[in-house]
Amino acid sequence: MITLTVRQMQYFDALAQTLHFGRAAELAGVTQPALSAQIAEMEEKLGCQLFERGGKMVRMTEEAHMLRPRIEAILIGIRDVESIARRGRSAMEGRFRLGIIPTIAPYLLPHVLPVLKERFPALVLELREAVTATLAEETAAGRLDGFIAALPLDYPGLVADELFRDRFFLAVSQDDPGFAAPPVAPDSPALERLMLLEEGHCMREQALAVCHSVKPVAMASYGATSLTTLLQMVAHGLGVTLIPEMAMSAARGIRDLKVVPFMEPVPSRSVCLAWRRNSLRHDECLELAKIVRGLSDVILPQRD
Repeated sequence: MITLTVRQMQYFDALAQTLHFGRAAELAGVTQPALSAQIAEMEEKLGCQLFERGGKMVRMTEEAHMLRPRIEAILIGIRDVESIARRGRSAMEGRFRLGIIPTIAPYLLPHVLPVLKERFPALVLELREAVTATLAEETAAGRLDGFIAALPLDYPGLVADELFRDRFFLAVSQDDPGFAAPPVAPDSPALERLMLLEEGHCMREQALAVCHSVKPVAMASYGATSLTTLLQMVAHGLGVTLIPEMAMSAARGIRDLKVVPFMEPVPSRSVCLAWRRNSLRHDECLELAKIVRGLSDVILPQRD
């Protein structure tokens, strides 16, 4: 009888997600040689190749594609067993895997993590930063216990609890001579120089929705992957971009950057915590949402 270990299935899952041995090892929290050895042993036990190695490229074989949904189901079952075993213990205890999108993570986590550490010393929080679609997929598959992103979320298998509304401002260069006086109208010519994050980031779509009456022309050649990069580009006069209220404190540290308000009604995004429907971590997700919601006054520095 073939006997695979849980560890081997976890490493298989990490490699199937990343298709990169180094990133898979980082995701699994082990060294690359350790992960490679377990994958090789797994292939030997099964008597088939699961991954094709070619330089830096890794491809899943047909056998791996067939095994993946079954292994994912097994791992979800194991996580549910762990959750059941936690019943009766204190809330927010043990490992909790939380995803968070890049346009929220650096501005929310510095406020939330110290509070969680102080209130729940037995909590082991594992963080995963990725775009919304990736986090939703991993939460639905049971690889994450929940994630923080922006609404709307069109994933039937998930439930979401709104945390707060995060208003948008416009970031411009301090020396930009073509900028109209604030407050900025949604059809302002300044928005024609709007720069956006690359495809896949929900804030890109939110920015386009805010600026629907103008045609942005400056963002196509950039494809920035972080808001910090965009703000630095704006400070150097390359265009303008939207900045969420929670990022205002970080923006103040960027030289030659100016942030101005929009005309009423001010555009905003709704930040939420989402988790798998019928998850055994439901109560803990509600508790986490309550904590984050209670910190909204410090997370949003411009709040009235």
